[in-house]
Amino acid sequence: MGFKCGIVGLPNVGKSTLFNAITASEQAAAANYPFCTITANTGMVAVPDPRLDRLVAIAHPQRTVPATMQFVDIAGLVEGASKGEGRGNDFLSDIRDCDAIAHVVRCFVDDNIVHVSGSVDPERDIRVIEIELALKDLETVTRRIEKTEKLARGGDKDAKTLLEVLTKVRALLDEGKWARHVQVEDNQQKFLRELQLLTSKPILYIANVAESDLPEGNALSDIVKRVAADQGAACIVISGKIEAEIALLPEAERKDFLDTLGLKSSGLDQLIRAGYKLLGLRTYFTVGEKEVRAWTIHAGDTAPVAAGVIHSDFEKGFIRAETIAYDDFDRLGGEKQAKEAGKMRTEGKEYVVADGDVMHFRFSV
Repeated sequence: MGFKCGIVGLPNVGKSTLFNAITASEQAAAANYPFCTITANTGMVAVPDPRLDRLVAIAHPQRTVPATMQFVDIAGLVEGASKGEGRGNDFLSDIRDCDAIAHVVRCFVDDNIVHVSGSVDPERDIRVIEIELALKDLETVTRRIEKTEKLARGGDKDAKTLLEVLTKVRALLDEGKWARHVQVEDNQQKFLRELQLLTSKPILYIANVAESDLPEGNALSDIVKRVAADQGAACIVISGKIEAEIALLPEAERKDFLDTLGLKSSGLDQLIRAGYKLLGLRTYFTVGEKEVRAWTIHAGDTAPVAAGVIHSDFEKGFIRAETIAYDDFDRLGGEKQAKEAGKMRTEGKEYVVADGDVMHFRFSV
């Protein structure tokens, strides 16, 4: 199960610096968390998880596979992109393929780095991108309405439902709001998802500040926090420059470097944690002599759905799941000890997988 987060922003806001730091960081830490480049601007980043390290220390497997999140460095957006300016439609197509948006906003002043609008103004910069996304969605919705109205008049039930959704979304966009705030009925949810609207994506704001403004940020990043709060979105404060420096350090030296800056974690760790929360993701583990692996699921997924992440046959032929809570596995020192202590549970098809569960699936084909 892959999850893709698009990193967007105006030109020269530090977006690519952050992406390059992420990729360099993972290459430097390849012994623990493998990194691979898929294309020139796409990276698969391992999700740091101390629980995985502990399970490896207990099981001593031949191979370790962490959960991953895919990041896409999307070229800087300019005003008029919805009408094809800059990379225009290519940019917007890149966003459409993503599960979530990480919006990097410049919150530092540097006369040596030109700002596309001539000055640093986070609220204005955010609005430029929001308007372009909304305009593109408005164009998409308007075209779909024209096509759907004909089908709806002909008595097509699905077309009538879709038309209701499209009408609601257009009204919201006309008010300057995002499609992700639209209220639809349960039977309309699938129609909304299939539209793949840009403004329906969950969003995380990244305030990029100077090193001297860490960890709390500055007056500019406070503006980004306020905008995020108004939208019910999350916001993290990082320094792209510092992330680039961290990426060049050996793994053993990074914690000391963060301590000198008064930081508890790197921006990459913050970004991944925020991304997981944003997408409602959870992790479960499989542990064996050959492999210890972290698997990503959605909050609320049942045991068969979780099994299907490994292979579709596991879900189709699901019988039961042998489950140990991570805390019990950790405290007791392994599967054998947990089983002897009565901490291994047999769970059925209705079981909702908890974050951190260590699981074995029984199935038949």
